[in-house]
Amino acid sequence: MDKSFFEKRRVALKSEMHARGLSAMLVSLAANRYYLSGFELHDAQCNESSGWLVVTEGDDYLFTDPRYLDAARQVWDESKLCIYAARKHKEVADFLKGRGVTAMGFEPKALHLFDYDKLSEEFALIPTDNIVESLRIIKDEDEIRRMDDSMRLNHELFEYIEGELIPGRSEKEIAWLVEKFFREHGAQGLAFSTIVGVGPNAALPHCIPGDTLLRENDMVLIDTGCRLHDYNSDQTRTFWVGDKQSDRFRKTMDQVRAAQSAAIDIIRPGLSCVEAYRAAYAVFEKDGVEAMFTHGLGHGVGLETHEPPSLSRVGQGELAPGMVVTVEPGLYDPSWGGIRWEYQVLVTEDGCRVM
Repeated sequence: MDKSFFEKRRVALKSEMHARGLSAMLVSLAANRYYLSGFELHDAQCNESSGWLVVTEGDDYLFTDPRYLDAARQVWDESKLCIYAARKHKEVADFLKGRGVTAMGFEPKALHLFDYDKLSEEFALIPTDNIVESLRIIKDEDEIRRMDDSMRLNHELFEYIEGELIPGRSEKEIAWLVEKFFREHGAQGLAFSTIVGVGPNAALPHCIPGDTLLRENDMVLIDTGCRLHDYNSDQTRTFWVGDKQSDRFRKTMDQVRAAQSAAIDIIRPGLSCVEAYRAAYAVFEKDGVEAMFTHGLGHGVGLETHEPPSLSRVGQGELAPGMVVTVEPGLYDPSWGGIRWEYQVLVTEDGCRVM
């Protein structure tokens, strides 16, 4: 991605800021920072930031510490770069005040209270809600190409891993094989920690892989994704290990796939997010199994694995061309197991495409 992509995105953000009466915006969410600047997609950990971006009506400024100086220089004009040290908040404040900034919008979900308290001593801080995310929600052609590549690798992973589902292997071993495959085939890393659940553990939608062993004639649910070209994939499959697939497994799989198809068949621009959820829910409700569908139908995917929009009973807004969402209905019975089947779907001009 060349720098002009990021500049255009910041211009679009300035238009959104102007509509909200904001003359400056502090961007602290890592994915938003990257989307607007090309600088550092991830922070080292939840209590440590690689840096902040401040977008104003005029110039834009990048803030980071000495560890990231060389990385910042690769994407940013050094005259608009501030390298802070131990007195971070004071140095940031002096830099911005010297350029006329006295008030800023900020991202409440991505600014630590400690940072907020320090900055609020220097600036008027105005909370904002998903301003950058409202831009990220529509993927451009380059982003879609990257996500298609990421999903291609996910499909290849599942073709490979099905042959590795051998009785006696543990959930942890399967999770390691998944990560190893992704790394060996070009992925930058996992999109999220791989979920592997055998038998009753498959009823845990976010099962942490443990020592439970694969057994002959039992189910295993695998939910995984990779990050490739900075964009994530997300896909779930539920397999039967053995040649004597149970009637219940077969029936439940049919119900899950029918619910998924009901939603995909109607996904198109203008459809409300909640309508997509209701289409899948109605299939389960007809069969009297809706109580076992315990989560939303899907979510947006991109620079983050979970981002807007939300396809759920409380989902807001309508689908539009360029949105990428998961469609992942599931049915879960703790005494037996669970089945989830997930596609990643691109909303097109006249419908949708399974990626």
